[in-house]
Amino acid sequence: MKVLLLDTNHPRIKNGLESLGITCDEDYTSPKEEIEKIIRNYEGIVIRSRFKIDKGFMDKATNLKFIARVGAGLESIDEEYAAKKNIHLISAPEGNRNAVGEHALGMILALFNKLKKADLEIRNGKWLREDNRGLELEGRTVGIIGYGNMGKSFAKKLCGFDCEVICYDIKENTGDQYAKQVSLEELLEKTDVLSLHTPQTELTKKMINSTFISKFKKPFYLINTARGSAVVTDDLVDSLKNGKIQGACLDVLEYEKASFENFFTDDNLPKAFQYLIHSDQVLLSPHVAGWTVESKFKLADTIVKKTESFLKTL
Repeated sequence: MKVLLLDTNHPRIKNGLESLGITCDEDYTSPKEEIEKIIRNYEGIVIRSRFKIDKGFMDKATNLKFIARVGAGLESIDEEYAAKKNIHLISAPEGNRNAVGEHALGMILALFNKLKKADLEIRNGKWLREDNRGLELEGRTVGIIGYGNMGKSFAKKLCGFDCEVICYDIKENTGDQYAKQVSLEELLEKTDVLSLHTPQTELTKKMINSTFISKFKKPFYLINTARGSAVVTDDLVDSLKNGKIQGACLDVLEYEKASFENFFTDDNLPKAFQYLIHSDQVLLSPHVAGWTVESKFKLADTIVKKTESFLKTL
């Protein structure tokens, strides 16, 4: 079997696949059109988010048996058409779920305790203790939307903070000892801190908009380590201004490119984004919640192990 590696990853992928008897070729720079000319020669591909795997690509991949994405989601792949072509899809949410859980927790603790603001002030010679009085998670209700690998990891991290953790998911019976599954109505009523852990689907795109935000009974804090497309930034900023959202931790932004590698290519920054980068109510990171030294290996290791399991079915 021949597999084409399309993105740089941890060496564990190439070494692990070769240990399974797979021949691995690498092409990290050729445009999609050039890859399409040779893809018929491969039974598998390994990719992160370099380009979309669409119908046209799969039609040219006449011998393709599997696509492995080194990440949690599969939104860059036409899953329905892959199923029609009998192409097996592999993802690795198990590989970076712990990293995402830790990052989400770190962000809300940093925001509650004004760590970014305090650090910058001290560096500029200001020692303002009362201005930097923080908040505690204890006694608050954390609502999680999307209770899969990432949501469960975050909930587990919260279990020592003496806060109530509730979750909402379109799948039934997903709650566990770390979070009680509730109706959407109950989550909207109780939540003090909302954390998103949803995949990118038609249901989740622009999910957090002014209409949805208005349904929350209390002002709340928002954490988004899922996908930027889930939040309408203009509506988020309006809610930050009017106090319905009291603060936001954003590892992802709707302005990101599909590859997640960059977002703006010029200086014409949207007004909403300009507000975010100047607000003490907002903490930002560049889509790195699942991007740790440890997760780089664990993602690769998961791909190798799932590929090995798939090969046994052939």
